[in-house]
Amino acid sequence: MTDNSAVANESHQAQLVDGHALAIPTVKLLNAEGELLEGATLPQIDKALTQRILDSAIFTRVLDDRMLAAQRQGRISFYMTCTGEEAAVLGAAAALKPQDMIMAQYREQAALRYRGFTTEQFMNQMFSNEKDLGKGRQMPIHYGSRALNYMTISSPLGTQIPQAAGYAYGQKLQEEDACTLCFFGEGAASEGDFHAGLNMAAVHQAPVIFFCRNNGYAISTPANEQFAGDGIAPRAVGYGMKAIRVDGNDMLAVLAATQLARKVALEENCPVLIEAMSYRLGAHSSSDDPSGYRSKDEEAKWREFDPVRRFKLWAIKQGWWSEEEDETLFETYRAEVLAAVKVAEKLPLPGLDTLVTDVYDTVPAHLEAQLKQVREQVQKYPDHYPATANKERG
Repeated sequence: MTDNSAVANESHQAQLVDGHALAIPTVKLLNAEGELLEGATLPQIDKALTQRILDSAIFTRVLDDRMLAAQRQGRISFYMTCTGEEAAVLGAAAALKPQDMIMAQYREQAALRYRGFTTEQFMNQMFSNEKDLGKGRQMPIHYGSRALNYMTISSPLGTQIPQAAGYAYGQKLQEEDACTLCFFGEGAASEGDFHAGLNMAAVHQAPVIFFCRNNGYAISTPANEQFAGDGIAPRAVGYGMKAIRVDGNDMLAVLAATQLARKVALEENCPVLIEAMSYRLGAHSSSDDPSGYRSKDEEAKWREFDPVRRFKLWAIKQGWWSEEEDETLFETYRAEVLAAVKVAEKLPLPGLDTLVTDVYDTVPAHLEAQLKQVREQVQKYPDHYPATANKERG
């Protein structure tokens, strides 16, 4: 782990310091074939944790494949895959305790699955039906679960970063044995909220782990056009924070880095920045075509470092997994997801009344008036609101 002591040397004359001089090493434990590197130390992991991580990874791969297809078929409006970044997401989630808060950006469905979000809950959210925990108010993949300590995702980029600093400060004041982990991409690190959030956390010494998934492209802008420095991790020095850079395609390395970060955040009451160097194998979203800004050859090269395959090979070498288990689980989840899609898409939408609930204890007069106007609009033009109009009539 690196702290600001790296720049604490004294000087007795004016001199310039090269902004590129501070280079933070990258933690790696596994090679591309799932073999432990010489001198590497394993994180805290056993057979049960290994199998839970792989179970979540396989489910997420199936979910991504099926729901991207559902979006292409017009069954849902939008989707974002986690493919290629599962080690960054699952390695971090597996290092946490259930009481720790996760604030996600939008590509961390694997972490939510790891915590126990069911197939039905995923489908209900994406189809915005009456069983959706968010009552149909969010875009698909903008999940949230109070029960699983997973803060509801916001579309605006980077808003969760200062929120995480504030939430973690609250955990500190309440003397909870818990921290907050905040996911974001390197593109979000160009937002003002990034700087505000890190500064607040550092000043108030909040136990928050800022976890940057650096997949090299943000949406479509290469990293070398986003910033001139050595990635995101060195920025921690400017805020007086500790930092770790890790191979984001190495599940064991991410697990080890996050376990250490959690320990330090809680024992020293301080924020930690983790930068996971990864690669987004899929498109940014279902609205994106990556062929416009990167080559197929580049993608093929990165597939050699597939994080799920890499971790699975290590698990097989431990005798904790097999190709047969892998294939069986894939087919099981494929059937489960397909069946859940058929159920979720037929469920009714939430009632109009839910538009104005959950914000105030008692619905104020101005929202009641607006709801009345909405009902009148639906009744006047029922053909434009068929699902809503039929529910209102019923």
